[in-house]
Amino acid sequence: MDSKKQYAQFFEKQLLGRYITLNHIKPILDILPSFCKISVVGHSVLDKEIISIQLGHGVKKVLIWSQMHGNETTTTKAIFDFLGFLSHKTTSKEVVNKFLGTYTLTILPILNPDGAEAYTRNNAKDVDLNRDAQDQTEPESVVLSSVFKAFSPDLCLNMHDQRTIYGLESGLPATISYLAPSADKDRTITSARKEAMEIIASLFLNASSEVKNQIGRYDDGFNKNCVGDTFQMAGVPTILFEAGHYENDYQREITRKHICFALLDLFKINSNAGNPSIDIYNAIPENKKNYKDVLIKNVKLPKENSFQTIAVQFVENLLDNKIVFTPTIDAIGSLTDVYGHLEVDANGSEVLINSHDKITIGQKVLHIIDKNNPNTTFFSIDSFS
Repeated sequence: MDSKKQYAQFFEKQLLGRYITLNHIKPILDILPSFCKISVVGHSVLDKEIISIQLGHGVKKVLIWSQMHGNETTTTKAIFDFLGFLSHKTTSKEVVNKFLGTYTLTILPILNPDGAEAYTRNNAKDVDLNRDAQDQTEPESVVLSSVFKAFSPDLCLNMHDQRTIYGLESGLPATISYLAPSADKDRTITSARKEAMEIIASLFLNASSEVKNQIGRYDDGFNKNCVGDTFQMAGVPTILFEAGHYENDYQREITRKHICFALLDLFKINSNAGNPSIDIYNAIPENKKNYKDVLIKNVKLPKENSFQTIAVQFVENLLDNKIVFTPTIDAIGSLTDVYGHLEVDANGSEVLINSHDKITIGQKVLHIIDKNNPNTTFFSIDSFS
């Protein structure tokens, strides 16, 4: 079975969109194959279960956690796609048995179930769990640390989402970004960090042409309060995964596919061509905050002779168990070094926003139209889901 070509067969269709909670994954946990052991390893601030999935019996132990930030759900979907591959009837038993005999995995699919339920980055006490690695003030942080110590992994995968603001120098969006976190303020390349770099280099080399030029690398500034830095300090190779934006993929269904493919590559289920090295890792372009969701260019502003760009950014809100995108004016200016996932040229027109000519930062946007030709719409929320 060519796992990438057969993705549609093991895609977990019960998990769709941006809102993923315990209630969404529990029915899937009930039907995972017998080689997956499900257990409760702790509870959140609001006493929600923190679930562990363990599988395999190999000597290489890998710890994976997702939704440390509750509103970052793409990698959770990808993890269940990966488990779907292992349990699908068309997947070769030889492939599955080799994987299970090589690796032992412990997966915490939703580390922050309270944040997942509320669709917030932080936990129920408004603490960022990825800044709590040292103090461990939160029960979720204690759970992760306890699992880490008890399991004693050989590799850690720290799975996250990144905002649509991230892109590359090339002008392409950063659909996937990686980082081998530093283990000290000098950014020393320890043996653990070197291994993490080489694995990321391998993932980059094996990425499909569809996404390869849209892979970025995070800045490696050291912060001991971050979990990845702490685990790297402990001598365990740790890799940060960041799922980002792909063209017209605000539900992140295309990105999840590529994260799943990265897992298949990491576990050598797909071909592992190339010669990964630190040089290849360092050649991966660094992320930049150079994107907005929408740019309306060459707008004639009232009482000004120059043409400006209006930048619109989507704010995500939870409404009736669905994520609603609210377009908001984020910036006004020349914005010459900024790209838009949607770019529209107003050709020097004055514009009306929501039928008014007042334009202010933070203003919610329903539509942007040509002031002198109301039949010309430059942007409408109705065009986005």
